[in-house]
Formats: sequence, C-alpha cells, structure tokens
Amino acid sequence: MSDAKVIEARVRVRYAETDQMGVVYHANYLVWFEVGRVEFIRQLGLNYKEMEAEDNCLIAVVEATARYRAPARYDDELVIETRLTASRSSVIRFSYRVVREADGVLLCEGETMHVVVNREMKKTRLPQKYAERFAAYLIE
Repeated sequence: MSDAKVIEARVRVRYAETDQMGVVYHANYLVWFEVGRVEFIRQLGLNYKEMEAEDNCLIAVVEATARYRAPARYDDELVIETRLTASRSSVIRFSYRVVREADGVLLCEGETMHVVVNREMKKTRLPQKYAERFAAYLIE
C-alpha cells in the first residue's frame, strides 16, 4: 500500500471461519476489523493493552458497518487495510478494506465508530499522547 496512513494486517482464513457454503461467515469480518485496528494502534508506536491498564482509556465500539463484495474462502490470505477517518476528543472512527492477497479482489469494506470511555464505561477524552499520534494518521 502506497499511503503511509493506511496500516495493513494479514490473516489466513481458517476452516472454522467458514460456513456450510464454504465461505467465510459474515461476523468474522468484524473480528478482522479488530485485528486491523489493534495493528493500526501498534504501528503508531502505541500499545492498546497499556492504554487500557495505565491510562484508564478504552475505545468502545458503538457502531459497526460492513458491506460484503465477494466471498473469502478457506486458506485465502487476506489483507486488512485500516484507516483512521475521525478522531475528536472522545469519538474515533476507523474504516477498513479486506482484500484477497492472491488477486487483489475487494471482499469487504466497513467502518467502526468508537467512544472513548474509562473502566466505569463513562465517556472521557482521549489522552493527549494518543490524540497527537492519531492526528498524524488522520485521513480526512
């Protein structure tokens, strides 16, 4: 990917992730969105586990959308492209594209919206050190 603000993660479809029709069960894409999101944060030099433990900062999913374009099948290698499309004091939005590595076919695209909360699930602001890093990767 040529855009430095797009972070890629890779997964290989496991047999257990497919349904009776031999295609990936739709809910697995949401799991892969999370894989992309965690890798995005890691590539920024941040650690989501530390964000939760040390900064009392969690990013709760409040909305998720997915548009399925083509089926993924057992043993396909997939690339999850993750972009940060909004980052305001307590709201964060990511977008995703799941592409089959072998032929570049777009399989699914979607978004997740998150609200920053503390351990008591009370809305809070994204700590400054995270907000600054996120701002550098924001695609508008």
